[in-house]
Amino acid sequence: MNRHAYGSDEARWAAVEARQREADGAFVYAVDTTGVFCRPSCPSRLALRRNVRFFATAALAEGAGFRACKRCTPTREDPREPRAARIVRACRLLEDGAVTRTEAVARAVGLSPFHFQREFKKRVGITPQAYRRRLVAERAKSAVARAPSVTAAIYDAGYASSSRFYEGAGSELGMAPLRARAGALGEHVKYAVRRCALGAVLVAWTNLGVCDVRFGAREREVEAALRDRFPRATLEPAEVPAWVDAVVQAVERPRALDIPVDIEGTAFQERVWRELRRIPVGETRCYAEVAAAIGAPRAHRAVASACAHNTIAVAVPCHRVVRKDGAASGYRWGAARKKALLRRETRPR
Repeated sequence: MNRHAYGSDEARWAAVEARQREADGAFVYAVDTTGVFCRPSCPSRLALRRNVRFFATAALAEGAGFRACKRCTPTREDPREPRAARIVRACRLLEDGAVTRTEAVARAVGLSPFHFQREFKKRVGITPQAYRRRLVAERAKSAVARAPSVTAAIYDAGYASSSRFYEGAGSELGMAPLRARAGALGEHVKYAVRRCALGAVLVAWTNLGVCDVRFGAREREVEAALRDRFPRATLEPAEVPAWVDAVVQAVERPRALDIPVDIEGTAFQERVWRELRRIPVGETRCYAEVAAAIGAPRAHRAVASACAHNTIAVAVPCHRVVRKDGAASGYRWGAARKKALLRRETRPR
């Protein structure tokens, strides 16, 4: 439930017309001709818009003289909330590591394994085991730098065997464990800086593809930021190959980019970034639309977080994701640059 998503009467009425369960708890609506107030999802016959009033809470509706609908019982606790609380408790159990098997976690929170899997993925965006794998991988990633050995870090993090860790290291950590332990020592990153209408733009790449595209006011600013990200890698200024130069050109003359990328993220983040690359030039999507496209309709906040963690501007076009009302919202490299990119893409060419 997100009260900010229903900040206008138009948005509230649209939710009532669609009988959106997601809107329950965000507001109630009252009907002047019947004297009754309801949840947005109430299955009762739809009233005429001119007879409908909106209240932030059931108490306010009652204070205005309306009585609660007996069909949707808007004064009772939202029946979805106890289930949401169970999913939160499941996350804590998985984080603590006391219970790890899906069936056992489901029993601990009082849900059947089938309903638990479905509810967990709906609310978190990934399966319980994917969530658990990510937690363990993050612990290992944090531990490898300070543990006496990679093997010690693997077992301390919660992996049952070293083979399990090495199987998932690439997708979960984005680099081999020994290189993670060394702070990316041995990683060879080439880069080039160019000037464009948005300031300085740095493009960095490995032998796998583009790994970093960032904007800044000055050349030394973007170079310093790259060094902060890869503190123990070998950074080498270089002439850009044609497919990297295309990134810089796309800032001035928007076009679709089909170039290799070397991007690190969680499984969920990578799903979001792949979807962003499917958004055509000149079009935008809201966070909820991206969440629905990747099969996690309730994970719009996680989508926003994935956009914020994107390190490859333009080539992974997170600037094409906007708020539901069309406003540009935030951008890793500044809202002004996001608006400028969108203006360039939407103007007639």
